[in-house]
Amino acid sequence: MIWCPRYRRKLLVGTLKDRLDGIIRDAVHEKRGQTLAMEIMPDHVHLCVSLPPDVAPHKVVKLAKGRSSNYLRKEFPYLLKMPTLWTRSYFVSTVGNVSTEKVMEYVENQWKK
Repeated sequence: MIWCPRYRRKLLVGTLKDRLDGIIRDAVHEKRGQTLAMEIMPDHVHLCVSLPPDVAPHKVVKLAKGRSSNYLRKEFPYLLKMPTLWTRSYFVSTVGNVSTEKVMEYVENQWKK
């Protein structure tokens, strides 16, 4: 799963990044999923999760984006200048053609690129 802030602003850093990490992990756990790998870059989020078959991936994205926008805008008032925190779009793909290890390696190595 991949999504980014509105206008691809580079604001996912420092304390905000740490808080976002916790919010996303809680959202995945609430949907009975497991976070396999996550990398929060300054301008986008990469997330690899394992979900039960009855949980649609878009529900995890919706919960993570909605809750994080609500909480972060309350805790970091400078975000209120933006009309919305996240773009409406996101990317979701299942792991099938490549191994889970390769996807996790890709997500974890984002900073090295």
